[in-house]
Amino acid sequence: MRILHVDNHQQRKYGQLRVSWALKLYSGLVRAGHNVLAFSDRDVARFEAPLGIRELGRKITNRRLLQTVEAFEPELIVFGHCDLIGNDTFAEIRRRHPHILLAACNNDPLFVPRNAANIAKRCEIADAMFVSTGPQELKPFAGKRASMWHMPNPVDPSVENADASLLAADDPALETDLLFCSNSRQFTERGALVSELKEKLPGDLRFHTPGLFEQPPLWGRDYERKLAHSKMGLNLNRQEGYQWYSSARIAQLAGNGLLVFTHESAGFDDFMPAETLVYFRDAATLQQQIVEFHRDDARRQHWASRCRDFFHREMNNTLYAQYIVEAATGAAFTHDYVWVQ
Repeated sequence: MRILHVDNHQQRKYGQLRVSWALKLYSGLVRAGHNVLAFSDRDVARFEAPLGIRELGRKITNRRLLQTVEAFEPELIVFGHCDLIGNDTFAEIRRRHPHILLAACNNDPLFVPRNAANIAKRCEIADAMFVSTGPQELKPFAGKRASMWHMPNPVDPSVENADASLLAADDPALETDLLFCSNSRQFTERGALVSELKEKLPGDLRFHTPGLFEQPPLWGRDYERKLAHSKMGLNLNRQEGYQWYSSARIAQLAGNGLLVFTHESAGFDDFMPAETLVYFRDAATLQQQIVEFHRDDARRQHWASRCRDFFHREMNNTLYAQYIVEAATGAAFTHDYVWVQ
């Protein structure tokens, strides 16, 4: 299938930011056997705009997308967080090419009002909408043009290619016992939980928190190296309690073989096997579980390995991409996707 993928493909980051669900989707579409062309709205706007001012490139970016559609003749357009592209442009694409299907993807949380508004807006023009929150939370968006689908956070075997579950506690390559990387401060109080853990966890447990407590965040290769040399990771979302919702962090941790602690309220045990993710309900249970797994290295390695294997086998970006294509086009599913229930 000929697919035009419209999203932020990060060309102007020049390799600094490489962990991206959008880039995983693009490579997954290619691996699934599709002819895929990338259109990066933010980069086009910057390149085309006077003085490189992105907002001044909005109109020409929309024209360039129309030009690209005319030249490439896609059968399906998959678009993500391309805020510079208006619904009116997609409506014009539909007018000119009524056979083209439109699939929208959104990987941001519903508790951010602007994001919820963006989903509602895209539901008016897309044929299918894929959101990284579970189907129970998507009911308010039903009734518009788009059919609603959940999409998980996938691993890419070429990106999540480390396996910290193989590292024993006394391995000199293992430099961090517990990792939490963060760079977002809005709509969250998770910093209080991290502070409490900092105070109460044993002194021999090396708890590293890049991006918090005046520490710089990690990007690119520095982030990848940190994951490869850490044995456990916290999957703390800015807010908890949304069905099947997590930031992309969960795939980055699990896919690299770290033992993952995540809040039980998301309900990932609906499709995750036993002895993979470690679920906690409050600060006390989280602290207890961290210490227990820190002291029992064989158990930590066993759970982390099972979780990594499951993500790479059942939640990889090739299956993820093919699922989006099949759901958007109404084709029969070619795989028993674990998140489809």
